[in-house]
Amino acid sequence: MTNNHELAGVTHVNTPALNRFLAAAKPSATYKVMDRVAARRASGAAVISLSAGEPDFDTPPHVCEAGIAAIRAGHTRYSQVAGLRALREAIAAKFRRENRLDVDWRDTLVCSGGKQVIFNALAATLNEDDEVVVPAPYWVSYPEIVQLCGARSVIVPCGAQSGFKLSADALQAAITPRTRWLILNSPSNPSGAVYSRAELQQLAQVLLAHPQVLVLSDDIYEHLIFDGLEFFTLAQVEPRLRERVLTMNGVSKAYAMTGWRIGFCTGPRWLIDAMEKLQGQQTSGASTISQHAALAALSGPQDFIGHSRTVFQRRRDLVVDQLNRAPGMRCEAPQGAFYAFASCDGLIGKTTREGAYLKDDEAVANALLDETGVATVHGSAFGLGSHIRIAYALDDVSLRHACAAIQNFCRTLVE
Repeated sequence: MTNNHELAGVTHVNTPALNRFLAAAKPSATYKVMDRVAARRASGAAVISLSAGEPDFDTPPHVCEAGIAAIRAGHTRYSQVAGLRALREAIAAKFRRENRLDVDWRDTLVCSGGKQVIFNALAATLNEDDEVVVPAPYWVSYPEIVQLCGARSVIVPCGAQSGFKLSADALQAAITPRTRWLILNSPSNPSGAVYSRAELQQLAQVLLAHPQVLVLSDDIYEHLIFDGLEFFTLAQVEPRLRERVLTMNGVSKAYAMTGWRIGFCTGPRWLIDAMEKLQGQQTSGASTISQHAALAALSGPQDFIGHSRTVFQRRRDLVVDQLNRAPGMRCEAPQGAFYAFASCDGLIGKTTREGAYLKDDEAVANALLDETGVATVHGSAFGLGSHIRIAYALDDVSLRHACAAIQNFCRTLVE
């Protein structure tokens, strides 16, 4: 006997049902674009990809050597679930030194990338019908992780008029008795927005009045901040929130280590313990080799960070200037990260030279890839339409070619 049956000459297969929270989640929009780029390149097409959210630099040599040395020294077995003690001590020292947080190594956790930090935190604390406040534009995975945990995202639009940042009034309006978390990302992916000390203090005043609300402070782009601005994180600005804030970071963006998969965090001990318990049944901990490399990154020379920041600021200036020369596009200079979140509102409703009608920002991004070979990600994937996200983690020559193609695309549109 089989599970197949014939009906009207068509074979049907009874497939097992997916978990309903997974079934409702959407695939990552950025990875879908990256898949399209790979497919076009495999077919021989030339593509300039401005879609990937990773530095184009190589991992610093001393970090790579630390990974190789770890292999040669036989550090290829399991580590403690929460991470190597030496790395956790270096993480605690980083939080004390750079963020002025009074952190002990026991208050830290090492995960397989920043995404696992977020997943562990939300999965360890959310129940069905809980709510998570997510300012938009947001990183594409935030609402999907909330969905996978059975909870509900409360999306708060934060447009260009607010600098793509959440205001205290908007936060107050979004909080209900079911609110369990606020996710705060600064510098922001996709907008590059950076919260000042004063703006964080205003948000903190609202949060102090709502003791049931935890805060996930995603600081992964902390070191990519421009124009001499100073970085602040919420638990630093308002110590009274320390027992409710999970401060997360990692080595992926600051040290060009995306593929090494090391993220880390600090927060209240009860939450760290719960996340460690979950991780013990999930991955059993991060790669030991990668942990040794991350230790070298955090403890070794830090000149790479200043160099990459200078390069990214120069690229930002180049890209913003060129985008603002494209008819129908507007782009404010982001204060951090390596993304330009450009308005394409002036392009919507027009038709391309090849006859594609631009009904929305996704159509704009698709047409740019199809007709110019420039890959971007549509803003609606980040919760805020009529924009496209451009990652300027690419060499200057390629960026100039991409911007010239975008300008030509915009000039040839017809009403």
